[in-house]
Amino acid sequence: MDALKVRNAADVEEAVRAAIAGDQPLEIIGHGSKRQIGQPMATNAVLDLSALNAVIAYEPNELIITVQAAAPLADVLSLIDSKSQQFAFEPVDTGPLLGLPGRGTQDKGTIGGMIAAGLAGPRRIKAGGARDHLLGAHAVSGFGESFKTGGKVVKNVTGYDLCKLLAGSWGTLAVMTEVTLKVMPRPEAERTLVLRGLDADRANQAMTAALGSAFDVSGAAHLPASLSGTEADGLTKIAAAGQSMTLLRLEGITASAVDRAASLAKQLMPFGTAEILEDDASAAIWSAVRDVLPFAAHGPLGTWPVWRIVCPPGSGGRLGQVLARETGGQVIYDWGGGLIWLALPPQPDAAAALVRRHVGAAGGHATLLRASDDVRREVDVFQPQPAGVAALEARVRASFDPKAILNRGRLRRSVAP
Repeated sequence: MDALKVRNAADVEEAVRAAIAGDQPLEIIGHGSKRQIGQPMATNAVLDLSALNAVIAYEPNELIITVQAAAPLADVLSLIDSKSQQFAFEPVDTGPLLGLPGRGTQDKGTIGGMIAAGLAGPRRIKAGGARDHLLGAHAVSGFGESFKTGGKVVKNVTGYDLCKLLAGSWGTLAVMTEVTLKVMPRPEAERTLVLRGLDADRANQAMTAALGSAFDVSGAAHLPASLSGTEADGLTKIAAAGQSMTLLRLEGITASAVDRAASLAKQLMPFGTAEILEDDASAAIWSAVRDVLPFAAHGPLGTWPVWRIVCPPGSGGRLGQVLARETGGQVIYDWGGGLIWLALPPQPDAAAALVRRHVGAAGGHATLLRASDDVRREVDVFQPQPAGVAALEARVRASFDPKAILNRGRLRRSVAP
């Protein structure tokens, strides 16, 4: 496969224009950490952005950072952490789930990949998703033309907000070359309440009660008893064989986190006695939940396809139990965002029809986040859209990339220019 390594936005423009002229669709990569997500693409040339890796500006007092799109996410996280700041939406590291070698810088991918995927962690119930923290971007469209959207301040009025379209577009609308993001202060302390032995319905009730309380819960998750023996960093030390775990996180200044954790534990007494984990132990647990470590590629479920299912919280407990029973799979409930992770035994179609039937009936949608190339060729990886939405999506895509030069075929099994 031909690789075109660019040095700047002008190179990107030139590469896209040449691809248009030769009807040569391009696969857009930074570090390639998420290449295994989506439909196998109809491309035979790679646009390599890895040289666009500089931090342009970081203004901690203004809570903004501007970086080139292929800046390593791990390096940027380290930089803002040195100033006691963070990306509040908790970007997901897909490396463990997809089986990337090692746990180095490239495992976490790039800033551009983080935005293009739009995957956020357990705090999204409070902080929103990646799209809510993207302030501005420079990008090159499928016409080979550079454009700028948004700005470099937390509050700006720029008309039509193209940033929201770029986030979660999986590189199908434009090639991002530079982005400006909002950062937030890192909480001084965190506490996690652990309730043991609840079934999915009872856990759902406990999480709903906690999230609806006045205690500002920033994460809620449930791991069934069937996963209690799974080896996963952050969870192994607190797992108890044969017992489920329901997790609730509170963050803030130390005095507040301690007081709210104690008060929430009292409120949840009808669900059992909660143990309280502090700071580092708490952070390790939520990293494991965020990155779905019980389903990691190096673990016992590493060959199983994994679905990411978003559904209304009220139906989640029942939906998870039905899917686990009918597929023979395992589920993790990340209830801070109405999210279920489902890993199921390998089969030719990853039980796509069954999963989507139950998820659709519950009012949700499902994405096949991990599967073999053969499976991804046979099923729709992303949720099929209703006709009206699909037509709107096609019009938006045509306004950015009429010849489908960028990541052709990634979102749909058949994408015609």
